[in-house]
Amino acid sequence: MTGSLEDYIEAIYLLVEERGVARVKEIADKLHVSKPSVIQALRQLSAQGFVEQERYGYIHLTDQGEKTASEIFRRHHLLKDFLKILGVSSETAEKEACQMEHILSEETMRVIEKYVAQQKGGDHDRDAG
Repeated sequence: MTGSLEDYIEAIYLLVEERGVARVKEIADKLHVSKPSVIQALRQLSAQGFVEQERYGYIHLTDQGEKTASEIFRRHHLLKDFLKILGVSSETAEKEACQMEHILSEETMRVIEKYVAQQKGGDHDRDAG
């Protein structure tokens, strides 16, 4: 899956968490993209089994989509925490975590997770985020 599609899944996940529902316009607004771009991405995500969309209506994550979105969200927050521990500003950490979450290996993520847990003074379990 491309980093762009991961951003769409994460946006849907966050909108559902915040508002209970996700619609094309809200996704477009959140990601600063056009509605046709959202529709194209939703087609791809639907074909891959990550989302379901009511015709001209709400977008729902499938179980697979929910699991994937939750993991992307966890990675994002872990990387943001890591960057902030290093002294990066919150704004920069947010932007760069969004880029990094798509490219780092699971091995690197495990090492970062262990480091962040040590810096925070406790153990982070893998599902925490």
